[in-house]
Amino acid sequence: GKYIASTQRPDGTWRKQRRVKEGYVPQEEVPVCVARREEGYENKYVKFFKSKPELPPGLSPEATAPTTPSRPEGGEPGLSKTARRNLKRKEKRRQQQERGEAEALGRTLEKVTLAETAQVPSAPQGPRAAPAAASDQPDSAATSEKAKKIKNLKKKLRQVEELQHRIQAGEISQPSKEQLEKLARRRALQEELEDLELGL
Repeated sequence: GKYIASTQRPDGTWRKQRRVKEGYVPQEEVPVCVARREEGYENKYVKFFKSKPELPPGLSPEATAPTTPSRPEGGEPGLSKTARRNLKRKEKRRQQQERGEAEALGRTLEKVTLAETAQVPSAPQGPRAAPAAASDQPDSAATSEKAKKIKNLKKKLRQVEELQHRIQAGEISQPSKEQLEKLARRRALQEELEDLELGL
């Protein structure tokens, strides 16, 4: 070990001799910290990383020179990372839209060709087959139209009944002109609904 010799204090008393580890520097001998703002100051970590080579061991600087692009990846110089990322996203979206449009066009072409191929073989089979299929379509369209009308009429009747309940409960003290007209149409709506249901 190492010994620090005994020293005298300002008041005249003596400090004892001290045993310290190898490499110990007394507090009063530690150099005063240099302000970081002062020119030329670098802490030990900065010095360490500066002393290290920038490239991996064995890689020559000439080999890396052509790979580094002269402009940033976004295509336009002076763009931040976020701006470049946004440009990439826009480009992707545009490509997806173009791809989607192309696929939709392809699908419509397929439908057209499928429809043409379906019509061609049906012609030689006989003239009866085509009119039968044609008569089925308007019939199904008419039934779906009737079903829609029935649904609509039932909804209107429900609304009329709700309105009547609200008036009877006293929620609506003075019904408006439109509400009174709605109540007056109840009988006509019921008759129309019955006619349609009988028609089905």
